[in-house]
Amino acid sequence: GRTGLGGRMAVYCAPQGYQGLVDGGDHHQGGSWGLTSTSSPQGGTVIGSARCKDFRDREGRLRAAHNLVKRGITNLCVIGGDGSLTGADTFRSEWSDLLSDLQKAGKITEEEATKSSYLNIVGLVGSIDNDFCGTDMTIGTDSALHRIIEIVDAITTTAQSHQRTFVLEVMGRHCGYLALVTSLSCGADWVFIPECPPDDDWEEHLCRRLSETRTRGSRLNIIIVAEGAIDKNGKPITSEDIKNLVVKRLGYDTRVTVLGHVQRGGTPSAFDRILGSRMGVEAVMALLEGTPDTPACVVSLSGNQAVRLPLMECVQVVTKLQAPWLLAVGSGLETPRSLSTLYRSFMNNWEVYKLLAHVRPPGSTHTVAVMNVGAPAAGMNAAVRSTVRIGLIQGNRVLVVHDGFEGLAKGQVWGLKGQRAHTVGTLPKKSFEQISANITKFNIQGLVIIGGFEAYTGGLELMEGRKLFDELCIPFVVIPATVSNNVPGSDFSVGADTALNTICTTCDRIKQSAAGTKRRVFIIETMGGYCGYLATMAGLAAGADAAYIFEEPFTIRDLQANVEHLVQKMRTTVKRGLVLRNEKCNENYTTDFIFNLYSEEGKGIFDSRKNVLGHMQQGGSPTPFDRNFATKMGAKAMNWMSGKIKESYRNGRIFANTPDSGCVLGMRKRALVFQPVTELKDQTDFEHRIPKEQWWLKLRPILKILAKYEIDLDTSEHAHLEHISRKRSGETSI
Repeated sequence: GRTGLGGRMAVYCAPQGYQGLVDGGDHHQGGSWGLTSTSSPQGGTVIGSARCKDFRDREGRLRAAHNLVKRGITNLCVIGGDGSLTGADTFRSEWSDLLSDLQKAGKITEEEATKSSYLNIVGLVGSIDNDFCGTDMTIGTDSALHRIIEIVDAITTTAQSHQRTFVLEVMGRHCGYLALVTSLSCGADWVFIPECPPDDDWEEHLCRRLSETRTRGSRLNIIIVAEGAIDKNGKPITSEDIKNLVVKRLGYDTRVTVLGHVQRGGTPSAFDRILGSRMGVEAVMALLEGTPDTPACVVSLSGNQAVRLPLMECVQVVTKLQAPWLLAVGSGLETPRSLSTLYRSFMNNWEVYKLLAHVRPPGSTHTVAVMNVGAPAAGMNAAVRSTVRIGLIQGNRVLVVHDGFEGLAKGQVWGLKGQRAHTVGTLPKKSFEQISANITKFNIQGLVIIGGFEAYTGGLELMEGRKLFDELCIPFVVIPATVSNNVPGSDFSVGADTALNTICTTCDRIKQSAAGTKRRVFIIETMGGYCGYLATMAGLAAGADAAYIFEEPFTIRDLQANVEHLVQKMRTTVKRGLVLRNEKCNENYTTDFIFNLYSEEGKGIFDSRKNVLGHMQQGGSPTPFDRNFATKMGAKAMNWMSGKIKESYRNGRIFANTPDSGCVLGMRKRALVFQPVTELKDQTDFEHRIPKEQWWLKLRPILKILAKYEIDLDTSEHAHLEHISRKRSGETSI
């Protein structure tokens, strides 16, 4: 809506979905239907949603067409699931016939029919089940995962205290995405999903797994069940069935928790807020470019890229794959070929789950060390857990290095029992001799480095050290983990999503504190060093009026323009403002300076307050995105490591001195890729510790549009229509 208004389009809403189109009446335009607030922590939909039986009949669609024509509406953006999007495509295909019937009945004139000769339709997928093919994530899924993980974390505490088994049932009648990602994020003992029914002897296998977990000293068991879980014969597997099985065969104290509609409510996550905003902008672009020959499309997410897909291709695939293919899967560990091509995100999660929980490939006898480097970031433990577990499954000896490179130099290398990989930001260059000696002492043949810019810089120094010490010629991989999201070679870092949600939650509370106080502006300082990722994305998610960052230089004139904008805003119904500032955006325009400027210039019009969020952004429980991302990164890193060690085995020892034996594992657009650290040097601004090019800078105009600034949106780079059947080689979706 905001993008449409920014482009001087008349924007309408249809209350209660298609029912609003059929009934007509009050279609509110512009700011009066919710666009007065740039971003809201409120979940659900402010314009309402409902199933509409009338729209399923042609008579209902005829009434809807009449209402649209009378208001001159020729572009329709539909937000919903496959049913809503199927109805939209049917509506468009009948459009000419509907106009003809209306004209014959004398309900519209020939001129009105000519002006509305064709209808453009763009779909946005809103569904917590993430059950629409062609997109990695549907709007609402991440927020639902937040609700689930919050409950799982709470249940884990009581389960450990009382030594209980908990069976948690989550939504997912046809799609087990929520259950699968939850199991990966919390390390569940077992997951039941409709896509991959378990083998016939699953009862024995489950009981054996739970018993082994207890034998190893665990005081709890967590089992995740999708509501549509079935066995290979199509018989439902219910949470009560599982509880009764565990109680009868193992005698464990077992409880069942059915989460129900709590998964649909609550505050939207930062990911969903940004996803909705990005998809909305792309939808408007698609509508503006639409012609009578342009097929109806769905705006989707692939990696971190917006893509457009033919609407009916997606709907037809979903229709074909729901239910009938469930029984054609075969063994619970097999991968349906159609699913691996079309539901790339789901299948990638399933492959990781199999590695962590089921598959036991032939083992090797290599020694791999894992270390954390730099400042802490939420999700590091998930990356360590995944890396270690895959290493052990493959038969490797896995060591933990305490205190990063400094600990490696001091020989603080331990086995797994009772040890955790603490993090320190010391670089290795000054301690090459001691590090080399300990690599030999502990027979370390590969190194997994989890951390931020220091980890990346440390990797570069290790490459340089290979010229002096042969012991450093071992494969290593860097997994980016930092709240700053400033590691070259990756669009995302583990921990950044958690920090982003912390900032958004804080901004929501700060804005709420001003609900009873008119005309107040908050200036909030975020972390990130010189990288403005957190300030920009938090500003987009929380509805900021401005976000000052180092990458986009600003002057006193820009500050003055922002103050004038807020002065005008205080004359509207929304009498509060939010301004974010990256901690190192400008050495002279400090947080105190901006606060004093706003206080002085806004005197008599608005009050100003400032907040420095500080290290609270590095703490907290990891979000589902960070847990899942870290788990997959760790698994992929260890798989790469095992292959690279075998490849580097020469004359009875490991000798890796090629550029591709020291890599950063990162997400680039749509793929997880390994990039040699030496090739990333030219892409790095070492003085400011940021990549020279950062993808998220292209999203900053959206922030200004949502804040009602008069700007022109650059449409030179947008998504093009693709086809879901076209498999992109070499891509691994996350």
